[in-house]
Amino acid sequence: MSGIRGWLVTGAGGMLARDVLARLAAAGIPAVALDRRSLDISDPARVRAAFDRHRPAVVVNCAAWTAVDDAESKESDALRVNGEGPRQLALACREFDAVLMQVSTDYVFSGDAVRPYAEDAPTAPRSAYGRTKLAGEQAVLTTLPDSGFVVRTAWLYGAGGGNFVRTMIKLESVKDTLDVVDDQRGQPTWTVDLADRLVRLGQGALAGTAPAGVYHGTSGGETTWCGFAQEIFRLLGADPDRVRPTTSAAFARPAPRPAYSVLAHDRWRQAGIEPIRDWSEGLGSAMPVLLAEPQEGNS
Repeated sequence: MSGIRGWLVTGAGGMLARDVLARLAAAGIPAVALDRRSLDISDPARVRAAFDRHRPAVVVNCAAWTAVDDAESKESDALRVNGEGPRQLALACREFDAVLMQVSTDYVFSGDAVRPYAEDAPTAPRSAYGRTKLAGEQAVLTTLPDSGFVVRTAWLYGAGGGNFVRTMIKLESVKDTLDVVDDQRGQPTWTVDLADRLVRLGQGALAGTAPAGVYHGTSGGETTWCGFAQEIFRLLGADPDRVRPTTSAAFARPAPRPAYSVLAHDRWRQAGIEPIRDWSEGLGSAMPVLLAEPQEGNS
């Protein structure tokens, strides 16, 4: 596999893809960015045309149906993007001898564990979104046993898109108190940190030092949404006690949320790559970047 061939990043309009592209540019790696208007990953003809034109060495699939609640009533639509799309990319990668990195989710698990989910833990999604993302994982791993990578992530935030941190920054300035769920545990993950690991993993794949398979791309440590919000307030110089704990029952939604989304990170060391740092360290580094970004209503 020639190192001269560039990378292809799908879903290029999203938060994570933007940071992947920035990380590739910083490393001097040529890359093509394709958003959903440029490439429908579920369309075999369009996927084949994109591969014919760009002949990538590595594909990072950031394209996804991420509307978790909408997927409950539109599962077939979500499956087309989250299941059929990765399958088409995997088939093209097999034909063109390319590495595929599929971004997946903690929702493939049942969310009722009491210790971090290992990469090989049994999957048991409880939502339509989780089922469709699992279908994508299975398509990649089955089609590309030696060059398919699934990187599960969760609780993502970053610049250039709507996310929990941006929402808390906005609400801190207009709300005296906030009630935030305290019975869901996970690992807030900055897209910059995940993008760095995706690029390093792709480089390891090309060098033959990173084994194919499943990796967990989340920060270290764990917290609740309430604890996450309290830390955001603290970094803003606001009183964390203005964030008050509540339960998931207070915010009923069509799709069930995992109560426990903490993932283990053992496989990174097999690839010679350190796992992502603790979530609080990542948040501390991210806040100046996010505060410098124009907030909704202030631009």
